Amino acid sequence: MNLKKAKMILDKDFKIAQIDKRIYGSFIEHLGRAVYEGIYEPGHPLADDQGFRKDVISLVKELNVPIIRYPGGNFVSGYNWEDGVGPKADRPRRLELAWRTVEINEVGTNEFADWAKKVDSEVNMAVNLGTRGIDAARNLVEYCNHPSGSYWSDLRISHGYKNPHKFQTWCLGNEMDGPWQIGHKTAVEYGRIASEAAKVMKWVDPTIELVACGSSSSSMPTFADWEATVLDHTYDQVEYISLHQYYGNRDHDTANFVARSLDMDAFIRSVTAICDYVKAKKRSKKNINLSFDEWNVWYHSNEADRKMDPWQIAPHQLEDVYTFEDAILVGCMLITMLKHADRVKIACMAQLVNVIAPIMTDRGGAAWKQTIFYPYMHASVFGRGTALNSIISSPLYDSKDFTDVPYLESTAVYNEETDELTIFAVNRDLEEPLLLECDVRNFEGYRVIEHIVLEHNDAKARNTISNPANVIPHNRGNAEIKDGYIQSTLSKFSWNVIRLSK
Repeated sequence: MNLKKAKMILDKDFKIAQIDKRIYGSFIEHLGRAVYEGIYEPGHPLADDQGFRKDVISLVKELNVPIIRYPGGNFVSGYNWEDGVGPKADRPRRLELAWRTVEINEVGTNEFADWAKKVDSEVNMAVNLGTRGIDAARNLVEYCNHPSGSYWSDLRISHGYKNPHKFQTWCLGNEMDGPWQIGHKTAVEYGRIASEAAKVMKWVDPTIELVACGSSSSSMPTFADWEATVLDHTYDQVEYISLHQYYGNRDHDTANFVARSLDMDAFIRSVTAICDYVKAKKRSKKNINLSFDEWNVWYHSNEADRKMDPWQIAPHQLEDVYTFEDAILVGCMLITMLKHADRVKIACMAQLVNVIAPIMTDRGGAAWKQTIFYPYMHASVFGRGTALNSIISSPLYDSKDFTDVPYLESTAVYNEETDELTIFAVNRDLEEPLLLECDVRNFEGYRVIEHIVLEHNDAKARNTISNPANVIPHNRGNAEIKDGYIQSTLSKFSWNVIRLSK
């Protein structure tokens, strides 16, 4: 059999940028069972003294998640943050209009800050610019970040938190371009309130960084105009603009589905261009970077969610059970963001537990890893360092929505501190292995220490509570170095992590 062959050239000096660790962030929203029965389940055999599940904490720590967006999402646009602080017995139950559930407010800002410390993560805090605005936003910053001596900081102290949380990254609302959003706004309306909120939030704490809302997806009819208008108002006050994108495979066209990371690439390039247009228009020296703070596969649970009765507490909602092909696309999306590490500084897989998530739990029972857990973990653990500009030559294919799709989707990360080089590679070919030849002559003295492979004969294979190890990686890949070249056969339709070290 004459296999297709792809070539790659890597050089220490072919650099894109130092990778911001926050690119491996995630997201917990008060939605479905993400909080209640997800991270928090008092009475569970593995619950700690605060009610947080220790098995979930352990799995999140495996992912090495550096930052977690909270508390939403659509939820935040109707959330009164004061409901979630102070004695739990005094906290109100609220109708949660975004997802049509009942919010019990047993977990709020302080509890989530505690949980984030348990998983060694930072909090990416969102403020409500839907039903609320400037005053509530500045008060929340004061409550969280001001040391003492003011009403809101002293209130925090009275709640048992003497030291400020010092949250550094803040989101100015959520998806305000979407008609589904509580308090939906035009770009001008949002740009004005975001600018004014940003101003007073930074007056309270000048050290914070702010994310303005970009479009909810690249398919929004207001896309591009929205970004340009919002940045026209907020450019001097914010550091980032957000991107959100989800993909699905409703027509069961796998070759087309796993090519959708090309759409993500085009989205990133377009938003970067808009940012730079506004920079030029304003004669600014400042770059606006990107926060891809919602991304994932999301479609499996749509039909079940449409049938859900409203006003439940922690219902089974948005509980996609992921397939092997979903893991392949997630790997391609991670690679895509790393290729843009010069501008994508923050990203949040949406979400983290139970709700379109890599981690699932059973009430009173086990927690397990979905298929998408593995590429996310590999990238987060091994993808720290400098993103390299990989020179790639790959055979191509066409699909329903895309032309010239490379069978090889790949990038590499060089960690100078540890003398490690990691190659992430996907073979999109559904039928055949792909030969990979990678020139690493610039990495003299390096050897292959591991070649991890995630593969399965069934693209629709899933991990479940009864079969949690159906799709798991192995380290029996065949990559080897000879005369400065890596030679490897990438299994058909596979995710690969080739690790080198001196």
